[in-house]
Amino acid sequence: MPTTPRVVIIGAGIVGANLADELTLRGWDRVTVVDQGPLPLTGGSTSHAPGLVFQTNASKTMTALASYTVEKFSSIDVDGAWCFNQVGGLEIATTPERLADLHRKQGWATSWGVEAQVVDVDECVRLHPLVDRDRILGGLHIPSDGLAKASRAVVALARRAEARGARFQGSTRVTGIEQSGGRVTGVRTPDGTIPADVVVSCAGFWGVELGAMAGMDVPLLPLAHQFAWTGQVPELVGRNDELSEASLPILRHQDQDLYFRERGDCLGIGSYAHRPMPVDLRELPQGDGVRESSMPSMLPFTEEDFAPVWEESQLLLPSLRSSKIDSGFNGVFSFTPDGGPLVGESSDVAGFWIAEAVWVTHSAGVAKAVAQLLVDGRSEIDLHGCDVHRFEEIQLGAEYVSETSQQNFVEVYDVLHPLQPRLSPRDLRISPFHARQRELGAVFLEGAGWERPHWYEANADLVAALPTEWVPPERDAWSGQFHSPIAAAEAWRTRTAVAMYDMTPLKRLEVSGPGALDLLQRLTTGEMDKSVGAVTYALMLDEAGGVRSDVTVARLGEQLFQVGANGPLDHDYVQRQAPDDGTVWIRDITGGTCCIGLWGPRARDLVQRVSSDDFSNEGLKYFRAKRARIGGVPVTAMRLSYVGELGWEIYTSADSGQRLWDVLWRAGQDLGVIAAGRAAFGSLRLEKGYRAWGHDMTTEHNPYEAGLGFAVRTQKKADFVGRQAVAGLSDETVGRRLSCLTIDDGRSVVLGHEPVFVDGRPAGYVTSAAFGHTVGRPIAYAWLPASAGVGTAVEIEYFGSRIRATVAAEPLVDPEMTRIRG
Repeated sequence: MPTTPRVVIIGAGIVGANLADELTLRGWDRVTVVDQGPLPLTGGSTSHAPGLVFQTNASKTMTALASYTVEKFSSIDVDGAWCFNQVGGLEIATTPERLADLHRKQGWATSWGVEAQVVDVDECVRLHPLVDRDRILGGLHIPSDGLAKASRAVVALARRAEARGARFQGSTRVTGIEQSGGRVTGVRTPDGTIPADVVVSCAGFWGVELGAMAGMDVPLLPLAHQFAWTGQVPELVGRNDELSEASLPILRHQDQDLYFRERGDCLGIGSYAHRPMPVDLRELPQGDGVRESSMPSMLPFTEEDFAPVWEESQLLLPSLRSSKIDSGFNGVFSFTPDGGPLVGESSDVAGFWIAEAVWVTHSAGVAKAVAQLLVDGRSEIDLHGCDVHRFEEIQLGAEYVSETSQQNFVEVYDVLHPLQPRLSPRDLRISPFHARQRELGAVFLEGAGWERPHWYEANADLVAALPTEWVPPERDAWSGQFHSPIAAAEAWRTRTAVAMYDMTPLKRLEVSGPGALDLLQRLTTGEMDKSVGAVTYALMLDEAGGVRSDVTVARLGEQLFQVGANGPLDHDYVQRQAPDDGTVWIRDITGGTCCIGLWGPRARDLVQRVSSDDFSNEGLKYFRAKRARIGGVPVTAMRLSYVGELGWEIYTSADSGQRLWDVLWRAGQDLGVIAAGRAAFGSLRLEKGYRAWGHDMTTEHNPYEAGLGFAVRTQKKADFVGRQAVAGLSDETVGRRLSCLTIDDGRSVVLGHEPVFVDGRPAGYVTSAAFGHTVGRPIAYAWLPASAGVGTAVEIEYFGSRIRATVAAEPLVDPEMTRIRG
């Protein structure tokens, strides 16, 4: 009888206990859970977690993880005592801006399948009678939210896992990670080594230290967060019995960075309103120093930080004026640069995994996903926003992690626009064109550390010259943020003349060696065994046929390929899949190279002025690449376009980048050349129906659902990952489809994640959206039932209002591809 792998889970808190439960549920019974603290309250964040579970999040993944946590915790108990009390959740608004944001959140909830209602003041007070009705404007009520009793859930989960064969071992400090030949072999403790085939660190804020033992960067910052219990609140006396503890909904007052929960006749108050308080782990008790009476995660309460919070709490809940603060502590939690959890396997030590920066809210969902990764090789929920390898190398530095994690603490309850860039740190990564872009008044947003021009103020004069049909309508206040009508002018000039786009930040991998072709054949759905100079758009699938990524692969030599990828996750995946026999070399060449997208009907006129190489249609056909010189600069030109116009992606080394820009800029002045930014780019790509991985499709979607079945070469002789899973699928077999919508009123711009209604019922959600400057109306792409064919009338809910739209045939611009192939 085959045996299952030996698994050691480090950390017996809510994540580790959940993972032991999920693994043993799947038949992996050789599981050992160790913790440096005493069982069951080990002294980590679980020991003091306030337990509020608010499910709704801008992220579909995070909402799904929370919803599974609610479902699971609702099904377990300890000797009849609850682990989840579904009292509901109420977020209240005291400003018009917050009330509007609650409508936006209600849209997220509807998109992700969570019941939620924006309710008026009367209903808020009915739900939570302690709230001062004169201070609020309304609220968001989610009946399925509630309180998780984390410490009790750990006991229930541990009992269940132990009954299936797992072993929990407290007061056992991990002192090292054993490895051999690039694989984990065990966990070192003062009492000896525990052998392991798989080690999963669920150590919470200790995760940085555990990761370091395996040579793994864990971008996490421990921060203290204030929580206090009041004394008796007269209005709560007699409301609850000992068993239930609470009946009022959990309450968030995000305008003041506060949340509240009931416990008997007292209230718990949590605050993010204070200064960020980073915690030095070296000052916390470890190993034998961890006792139930001195939990490392509970630091002394700093009353001076809480004083203003107590005043605000009494304003919202006047009954607190009859009470006082009974006790409090500064609890240690984990924060990350982007606020997401950290899940994944070490790139260097196979079998060493982490599941860190996971709050109680998402704990069961994350544990289930990790268990699926270990047992099945994939998670049914897309995890790209949780994968620890999502960060660029510069984002792993201690200074970056500290500053950005502290900023996330400050902004945790803020109303943030989806395009809102961080103010610091900035200028971490700039392209060779940066100086020229600044001269042209580039308005930069930031992504993965890169400064990315969104539009150029130098083009402001073009707005007045726009033909009437190109003049964009006024936007509402929300969609008008981080936007300029200059984007319309840049789109117009791209369609009618020629524009230069900085494509440098897009990830580029060089894959070379005698095994390169076989590797790319195996990982992609496209045929890679083509002549040198061929460029192929293809997908990378997982074993279940989900879209792991989409890539553009250029064959630059018999054993040399350039892969246009989506980010660090692709680099990590390709590197893992490469053979270890030295036949394949993989390099991230993004930082040492740069790229200009030169696109528009006058692009060929421009480039032929500065190059003796043949850029005619015959000289460089669509989806072909070749080496050339432009103004003496050695380049690789690829005949492809993400905006649907004639042109090329032109690559050169970073040291030659500014010269390339200058050569093209000078030569194109009389042709009307402009620099154009990401705002115009996003509009033009949607008009052509080009997908953006991570927004429009993920591992949760197959190619045919995503409208990318054309990229699957079913006749390809070489086998590829996911081939069996997509065999037999077609555009006709799908039950849902990524669909193009046009907005009927011609002016209402949505931004993404809004719910879409068909026949008055929620049926899908928006993935990407923009104003289509060429077609003169807003565009949105959305997941909808396949039955919602072209011409179907739908409605998009935007801040509580319904906007009419229609399913349209795609692409909206140049379906015959005459412009791009010209």
